[in-house]
Amino acid sequence: MKICIVTHKIRKADGQGRVNYEIAMELIRRGHQLTLLASEVAPELAESISVDWVPIIVHKYPTEFIRNLVFAQKSARWLRDHRGELDIVKLNGAITGVNSDVNAVHFVHNSWWRSPVHISQEHRDLYGLYQWLYTGINSYWEKQAFRKSKVVVAVSTKVAEELINIGVDPRKIRVIANGVDLEEFTPGSIEREELGLPKNVTLAMFAGDIRISRKNLDTVLQSLVKVPDLHLAVVGETKNSPYPKMVEKLQLGQRVHFLGYRRDMPLLQKAADFFVFPSRYEPFGLVVIEAMASGLPVITSKSTGAADLVTPACGIVLADCNDINSLAQSLELLKSDYQLRQKMGRAARAIAEQYSWKIMAQNYLDLFTEVIQNAQHSSYSYLSSSPRFMAVPCRTSSPN
Repeated sequence: MKICIVTHKIRKADGQGRVNYEIAMELIRRGHQLTLLASEVAPELAESISVDWVPIIVHKYPTEFIRNLVFAQKSARWLRDHRGELDIVKLNGAITGVNSDVNAVHFVHNSWWRSPVHISQEHRDLYGLYQWLYTGINSYWEKQAFRKSKVVVAVSTKVAEELINIGVDPRKIRVIANGVDLEEFTPGSIEREELGLPKNVTLAMFAGDIRISRKNLDTVLQSLVKVPDLHLAVVGETKNSPYPKMVEKLQLGQRVHFLGYRRDMPLLQKAADFFVFPSRYEPFGLVVIEAMASGLPVITSKSTGAADLVTPACGIVLADCNDINSLAQSLELLKSDYQLRQKMGRAARAIAEQYSWKIMAQNYLDLFTEVIQNAQHSSYSYLSSSPRFMAVPCRTSSPN
């Protein structure tokens, strides 16, 4: 197959970029020919004889909005000239002006736009207005892109529901969860002193952007007050973050340990007893499945897409991410029961093993094959149901 992936970045150190990186690497291993329309591409991909990288240069433009506009125009121009040479065009959202065979959705801007924790709700200034307009425009463009795509892939059932709510036909939707590197993230232990963390205490871990309220560290800290003796390691950039001061105000300075922004999460996970991530809005949340692969029980929330993977055997899913008492009870349960943590950790790893990057990439490859076969042998506009993919049931009521 000749497959074209259109996205801004294709590299390992990037959430959406990592997904496309793993798809690309697996396609190369299977002998397929790739065209990558992207601004940044990992060197090992750019140097591959199976890859034709078409650089879309946008870095000289001043704002993300303008850079995205230029990217869309340049990539659309190239695709219109070369579409006939390609078997599959895979996009991410409203990234270009050309219709796609497969559009993989990692974020629904309409849902984010309406979220009570949208940046515009926290910044009542020009920056907040810019973010509100930027998200709103992206929301409009996304609706057009999803409507014109043959298949829309959601990274979680949460995203699938959000797509239905903006009018995407449920028959076009497939759910393919993101994956995890099972060799990079493994169960194990490490001497905490090497990381400046206390030994002989129960240690929970939180990781995310702590400069914003979306990841919900404030609820975690308020819950921690109710759980004596539990310590918390926080991974995230502390500059311009309100939470170090909140820790002081709550008198948690002896139990909360800020580690800053880190790239060694596989190592850090080995220092923790369990992972907590009750995000207020998260289409997926790679950190959740990474923690599971590391053999950690997880506490998350229904507002986090990766909650799809969390069963009662391996963790706790909160119905309300802002419920301080429920979160405190969950923290207390895992803090006080070592045997339960061990049992849950083993179950978490077993579940994560079903979601390797290779399995995820194979799911996409199977979908590409099905799209091509459908185009060649049938005029029916929707793919058949497949046990490898989840087709979201069609609703009888109109979407919001």
